[in-house]
Amino acid sequence: MSYSKRTTPGLALANSSACNKGERHLSLSPLLCFAFLISLFSSINSLAGQQLFDAELRDLLKNTITDNQSFADRYDAEVWLVDMSTRLEKFVKSPKQRLEWLELIHREANRAGVEPELVLAVIEIESHFNRFAISRVGAQGLMQVMPFWKKEIGRSEDNLTQVQTNLRYGCTILKHYIDKEKGNLTRALARYNGSLGKTWYPEKVMNAWEKNWFVNY
Repeated sequence: MSYSKRTTPGLALANSSACNKGERHLSLSPLLCFAFLISLFSSINSLAGQQLFDAELRDLLKNTITDNQSFADRYDAEVWLVDMSTRLEKFVKSPKQRLEWLELIHREANRAGVEPELVLAVIEIESHFNRFAISRVGAQGLMQVMPFWKKEIGRSEDNLTQVQTNLRYGCTILKHYIDKEKGNLTRALARYNGSLGKTWYPEKVMNAWEKNWFVNY
């Protein structure tokens, strides 16, 4: 099973099936006003295992953690934000917080080169959208990033409960594993969770993606 910029979750666990889509970026303002006008809009036990040390990934994190590059907006931001805000409502009650998080998720996912909807599925399984979640092995935040990465890249002051920081680490790590596994999402997601060789975690993420976050527009 391989990954591309628009992978159908159900097929991804069985066959290689994808349709490519260009990189996308959106900006939050004036989207907040747009979303509000149309009126749309706990610590939990994380499933994250321990992300293992990887020197190549350390160097990648070090180079990208301070990268503030923006991408051109080639996507219908309003449609995506309103759609995802409606889906996210069962996890995050505040309309303002939903839109702020969605903008950051979209930006950081596209900066790293992964589907924002896949990142939403990972967050659902990892932390249930609790940015203060801490796993039994110490992984922190929305994407349950292991704190040893901060020391490895010389950024011990970073706060992994800060949403953008956590997303920057998490999306970079996820993309690294996807590339390392040559697009094999089952193995890449298992690496992210620290359960390589097992399929229970990838299946959970892919099922969440298909059920709650998949888009075909």
